Amino acid sequence: MLSTAALLANNPPDQLLPARELMAFTLASHILLVPFGVALPSITLLMHHRALRRNDAVALTLARRWSAVMAVQFAIGVVTGTVLSFELGLLWPGMMGRWGDVFGLGFGVEAWAFFLEAVLIAIYLYGWRRLKPWTHFWLAVPLPLAALMGAFGIIAANSWMNTPQGFSLDAHGNPVHVDVRQAVFTPIFGPEYWHFVVAMFLTAGYLVAGVYAVGWLRGRRDRYHRLGFTLPFTVAAILTPVQFMLGDSAARAVFHKQPVKFAATEIVWKTDTHVPEYMFGRLNSDGTISGGLKIPQLDSILAGFKPSTRVTGLTSVPAADRPTAVQATIAHWAFDIMVTIGSVLILLALWYAWSWWRHRDLPRSRWFFRCAAVAGVACLVTVECGWITTEVGRQPWIVYNHMRVSEAVTSTRAGSLWAMLGIVVVVYVAVFGAFLAVVLKMRTRWRIADEGSAATRAALPPETDTPYGPRSEPDPAAAGAAPGGGSDHTPGGAS
Repeated sequence: MLSTAALLANNPPDQLLPARELMAFTLASHILLVPFGVALPSITLLMHHRALRRNDAVALTLARRWSAVMAVQFAIGVVTGTVLSFELGLLWPGMMGRWGDVFGLGFGVEAWAFFLEAVLIAIYLYGWRRLKPWTHFWLAVPLPLAALMGAFGIIAANSWMNTPQGFSLDAHGNPVHVDVRQAVFTPIFGPEYWHFVVAMFLTAGYLVAGVYAVGWLRGRRDRYHRLGFTLPFTVAAILTPVQFMLGDSAARAVFHKQPVKFAATEIVWKTDTHVPEYMFGRLNSDGTISGGLKIPQLDSILAGFKPSTRVTGLTSVPAADRPTAVQATIAHWAFDIMVTIGSVLILLALWYAWSWWRHRDLPRSRWFFRCAAVAGVACLVTVECGWITTEVGRQPWIVYNHMRVSEAVTSTRAGSLWAMLGIVVVVYVAVFGAFLAVVLKMRTRWRIADEGSAATRAALPPETDTPYGPRSEPDPAAAGAAPGGGSDHTPGGAS
């Protein structure tokens, strides 16, 4: 078995590269939607609760419109998520065939959460015009829990791939005597799960707030834009320093449980103490580092809180059992970009907190809103970088120290996989284009409904002014009345 692994490591199969590229593309595309699926339900319900508790018509309008975006996102996420599920079996049959019985429960949990979330989203959308206000709200409360349960399943599976446990191996190297509890709750599960969940809330909060920051910069200074910005941005700003601490905890867990991956992300070549920290830089095949900012002893201090902390280097294991210099550099850059953006977001959150503490108001500087407008996109970059760090830093293992990627890959011809990648790229461009077109169409429709004349609104498909009660044409005499929750019409357009 070891000789076979060495042979595969030196002569990787032709289909390995296209299989990796196909998986990477679909995962990188799907992850762009995950923050909306995991965190937007919670943010929407926070706005919904505010609307009902304060009888706030503007907040109710925002909650209703966010729920529509949430539903469209979920529909697109169904497509991209289903493709990923199929790819796990089709591209990596070696892993699923041997190890599926050990860590497959995570995917089962995610599937149950997916179906539950679909039902709850349908009830939530259906209930806007048909249920009593508080009944409608409480029926939606399980929705964020279902989203968190889905994240639980996926991270359980991924953390097991990083720190596999909960099984024994028989004489043929096959897993037996599976302990499901240990397989789910691996040593790195807790740090990875909470780091991921908070990242989703940060990203969703900053992205939603960024839409209204753009509106604010364009001169829309009404309460609709102020509230649409303030609530999600406050959620994200509060969680930003929390995420920084969780990220530090996750990195330290990698240091203890995956020392070679830690060496890759920090481009540490030889095991030593008083190890410097390199901001960016490139690792060469001979162990030297080109470029980057060198900070003496900082890597040892960050890993163990003292300069004498011993940091494992890449050369502690054979070359076939560690990431290449290129892979280590990719993981290192992804990690440093993630940390850099996180540090800048802390400054933005402090700016917001300082202004609120001093003036009980939003910052007046246009530069603040410019930064807020791009913060969500920056968070998406950090999410991508986080997954790159996790997956590339684990190379060449698909199951850490137990199975190589080259052992798990499909036997399908490389040419077929490259063709499939081309088809998937075309399909995903069309799918994401449709998603953006629908969202922009909804934005335009909402802006016309808010700012246009009555004659213009009459030409559009009817939408009742009241978010609760039977679906029907609104009575002009009762326009603006909102039993139990306020009007659905507010001054000021959606950004």
